[in-house]
Amino acid sequence: MKDDGIIDLYWARSEEAISETDRKYGKYCRRIADNILNDMQDSEECVSDTYLKAWNAMPPQRPTRLSVFLGTITRNLALDKYRLGRAEKRGGGELVLALEELWECAAGAGGEEQLVEGMVVTQVLNCFLASLSRENRIIFLRRYWYVCSVKEIADGMRLSESKVKMSLLRSRNKLREMLEKEGISV
Repeated sequence: MKDDGIIDLYWARSEEAISETDRKYGKYCRRIADNILNDMQDSEECVSDTYLKAWNAMPPQRPTRLSVFLGTITRNLALDKYRLGRAEKRGGGELVLALEELWECAAGAGGEEQLVEGMVVTQVLNCFLASLSRENRIIFLRRYWYVCSVKEIADGMRLSESKVKMSLLRSRNKLREMLEKEGISV
């Protein structure tokens, strides 16, 4: 079923919307949650919560891209669950490592909340992502949005781990330069 049809089901308050969402995007949402939480049960709970939030958000909201809408909800819920301390107890550690890498190039930008919420930073990040080659943009997003390990990225893209690491290093350096150029202290 196409996204517009699924969204129409939400607007019609049809319970079929949930099953169609799970059929089309369940695996995608579980992957996002599991990359952050590294726990199948917590990931499944997160995906269920995603469907509930989507149900409560539509209507009045009508997402233009359902995959991005669901992915964002899942990611935010998984990060909230992670912050409660559950993910660290169970191992994983990939989220901490990814955030530490990214934070190194934006550490002085006025605190985490201002970094994430600042309009200027958002514009710089959008310009930064647009400036990357397709391959480097995919590597960067898989690492810092989907929180994939370097090995997962390398295997999924059929690249060496060293090439992925070098791409991430160069991308972080480029991001740091762009932030500094825009007057965002790093």
